[in-house]
Parts: sequence; C-alpha cells; structure tokens
Amino acid sequence: MTILETQGLAARHAERVLAVAGTAKKNEALEAITQALYQNQGYILAENEKDLAAAMAAGMKQSLLDRLALSAARMDGIVEGVRQVAALPDPIGQVTEMSTRPNGLIIGKRRVPLGVIGIIYEARPNVTVDAAALCLKSGNAVILRGGKEAFRSNKAFVAVMRDALESVGLPRDCVALVEDTSRESANELMGLTGYLDVLIPRGGAGLIRAVVENARVPVIETGVGVCHVYVDARADLDMAAQIIYNAKCSRPSVCNAAECLLVHADVADDFLPRAKALLDQKGVELRGCPRTAAILGECVVPAQASDWDAEYGDYILAVKVVDSFDEAVDFINTHGSGHSEAIVTEDYFSAQAFLDRVDAAAVYVNASTRFTDGFEFGLGAEIGISTQKMHARGPMGLTELTSAKYIIYGTGQVR
Repeated sequence: MTILETQGLAARHAERVLAVAGTAKKNEALEAITQALYQNQGYILAENEKDLAAAMAAGMKQSLLDRLALSAARMDGIVEGVRQVAALPDPIGQVTEMSTRPNGLIIGKRRVPLGVIGIIYEARPNVTVDAAALCLKSGNAVILRGGKEAFRSNKAFVAVMRDALESVGLPRDCVALVEDTSRESANELMGLTGYLDVLIPRGGAGLIRAVVENARVPVIETGVGVCHVYVDARADLDMAAQIIYNAKCSRPSVCNAAECLLVHADVADDFLPRAKALLDQKGVELRGCPRTAAILGECVVPAQASDWDAEYGDYILAVKVVDSFDEAVDFINTHGSGHSEAIVTEDYFSAQAFLDRVDAAAVYVNASTRFTDGFEFGLGAEIGISTQKMHARGPMGLTELTSAKYIIYGTGQVR
C-alpha cells in the first residue's frame, strides 16, 4: 500500500468510530481542539512565519500573502469558528421524513455522515481547522491536502488537532494531512477510490478545474468567484460606492470579492467618480469599457474580452456601463461563475427581478458580496462555497456534509 492508501484505510476505520460517537463526544473533541489551539498559538504562528518568509522569498504577491498570513486576531476568529460549530445542532441522526405505507411498513430517512472526505486546497491555513471542525461535527473523517505554501502552518494545525482528538478518546486519524505536496500526491488523492467518499477542491480556477476533470471519486465543486456588483438606475449612490469599495477592497484575494462593477448608464456620470475616489484609496486598477474611460479618463485601462471573465484576486476591477437592467442580468449570467452577485437599488421590483433571474449561489440586494461566508451565514465555518446545483449550493456547513439512509420498521411484512 502507498502512504496515501494507508492514510485512507486509517481514515475509514476512524470514521466508523466517529459516525457513532454521539453529539456529546464530538463537542468534547471540538472544545479540546479550541483549548489546544489557544495553548499552542505561539507554535502555530511561528510555523506560519516560516511559511510567510518562504513565500515572500519566492515572490508571492501581496494579496496571496494575505491569504497565507495568520495573526492573533485571525487565530481568535478560527477558534470562534470551531466554537460556533460545536454550538450548532448535530445533523447526524435527524429523521427528516417518516410515513406509514398501506402495508404497515414505517419508512423514514435519517441523516448520516458522508464518510471520508478529501479536501484539496491552496494557501489558506484557516481552511485546515474550518474543514476539520465541520467534518468532525458531521461525523466524517477528513484527509487534508494543502498547498506547499502553507505546509508548515497546516502541519502544525493538524498535529495539535490530532493530539486533542486522542485526549478525548477519539481516533487521531479522524483528521489526517497529506504531507507530500507534489502534483503526484494530488493525482493519487483524486483517484483514491475505495477510501474517499467525496473530494472537495477549494482554491483557484486551475485547481478546481484539474480536480473536476481528473478525479475518479465524486467531487463537490467549490467556486471560482467572478462576482459582480450592479448599480441600478435607482440606486442610493453613496451606499453603492461603499458597497463596491468593501466588496473589492476588504480582502481582494478571497472568492467572494467583487471582480466586476456594472453601472446603469443613467447614473454612470455621477456614480463612477464617487466610486473611483474610494477605490483610489487602495490603488485599485480599473479596466473599463470605452464608456467608462470616457467618464473617468486615461486612468482607465481598456478592458479586454478576458477581463469580463477574470477572477483577479487582486486590487483590479473590471467596469462596464450598461443601458438597462436586462443587459446587466444577461451580462452577469453570461460571465459570472455562479458564486455571489449583488444589485444596489431602491426599486423593489428591480430587486425582486434580480433575485429571480440571476443564477448564483448567493444573490444580494443592497449588501456586499463579501458576506458569502459560512461564519457570516451562521454556519460556524464552511468547507467551501459550492457553485454547483447537485447536493450542495452556497456555503457548505454541517448539513451539506451529510447524506441519508432509509430506515424501515416492520412487523413481519414479506413481499
């Protein structure tokens, strides 16, 4: 057996224990993890500093360094996320349906874990803890395969969590890390049939495409974030400027950041200079259509066709002036990635039409796309943002990590 197959077999044995551990034991494990993360914060941050130093030496751009970096404040957020997961209702064992058939059989559906979940992700070490906490609470073992950029941080997190699991009597192998960060290990994980029940990629377009195209185990596709903010003809323009500034600039490297601004022609002359004044505070590069350039001048880089489909992950924003609500919706449905889309408008009917017609996992009225997040949605944390329509869509919390089995009660019926 390969090292990864050995990990897969150990995870399979661990998930059978975890699946029947019960809510109290799982919550005990999560509390032990929060305590261990606090107690080992210095060690974890020191390992993260080594990752950051290596990334800076390799020339990683600033927006990606932000994704990689941990701090005391971010550690507090990670720990709070684990505590929120512990406080959530346990979906395992919930009976979602129950009915009696004419022959007297009582047939119901009960939530059960998926089993062993594999997760391939890039330079965001917080994913290590978020994913482990959600998998543990939903009764799933997890095999984590992070990127080389965050290897030391991920290894530290997993070591701390495995010790915490063991301290409360659960198998260490409920959480495992693939320590080989080569392409070969990713390819092997994609084909780990018999051990993995589902594989979830979380990262950029290249990673997600590679997993979707090459995996031989079932995949839940998480989303590339080509997100739009549309400023309608009846928008509060000051509100709209604050929303696009937040959606683009608060954390430009994350998947719920806005990548494209659409502005109705009726308000473009008034709105675009307001928006630019705020975006200039972060040095945002604007890649605009000819009408945008006519309003804002030479500071606008002429947009190419590829800009309308780009996930920049940086302080870059595509800008287009549109003539109508219908044009905006059609543009979003053509170029969006199905992640998060927003309209800013005071018109009730336009808002409702936007909610009805835009095809995305999260659709906003008068709010930033940056709220598409498990923590913000009250899920405690998230495995990722699913942009597919089968099984799970949007932020994936506990319920999305379960399946169902039929349970049947009889009194001797035969057929």
